[in-house]
Amino acid sequence: MNRTDGLASVLEIGPGVGVITRPMSERLPVHAVEIDPGVIPALRDFAPLARVTEGDALQFDWAGALRELPQPVGIVSNMPYNITGPLLEKVVGCSGLIDRAVLMMQREVGDKILAPVGDRNRGNLSVVIQAVFEVSRVCLVPPGAFRPPPKVESIVLDFRPRADVNLSHLQERVFPWVRRGFVQPRKTLANNLRGSGDVSSVLGELGLSPTIRPHEVPWEAWLKIAEALG
Repeated sequence: MNRTDGLASVLEIGPGVGVITRPMSERLPVHAVEIDPGVIPALRDFAPLARVTEGDALQFDWAGALRELPQPVGIVSNMPYNITGPLLEKVVGCSGLIDRAVLMMQREVGDKILAPVGDRNRGNLSVVIQAVFEVSRVCLVPPGAFRPPPKVESIVLDFRPRADVNLSHLQERVFPWVRRGFVQPRKTLANNLRGSGDVSSVLGELGLSPTIRPHEVPWEAWLKIAEALG
């Protein structure tokens, strides 16, 4: 299935010369944001139907661009490995404005995003992304699919915003506790949250072991921990 099915428009981050931009723009409106001035002429020539903006995606007004595009709108990106984290933060911040995001990234990062409760790959990124999106794997992409080939495997993930998520509440009251809980991921949650209140009592009330590690904490418990210690 085409991953833009059901969308009326797309905001593309980092289109390069437009290999994905061109076929998408032939089906629906695309606003592509590219930082490299050297590829802009080729991009505009190869994907003439797309709106192209030259600029830094980390400084770009994603929310403003998304509001200007026909709804429902999605985000598509082959994410540069060196700024994947900040770009994912931007996607999370725009979760209430989009219907879907289809993102390619380094497989190691994708595996962390998908890691379930109890998986040692699970971290702050896993908890935050899964709280806001339902995430599924689309496919793996081998190094040979790129020129020049990178030294790592890539993965494409499909992000669907969860309904009724109060993002501002999570960002202000819950996610800070998640970040603190994962400061030293291999230590116990109680150790990481030491000095934040009677953590042992809170864990006991939730039926959690005093030696539980942060990657073992279910999402519902994070909500209650934030409420109790907040």
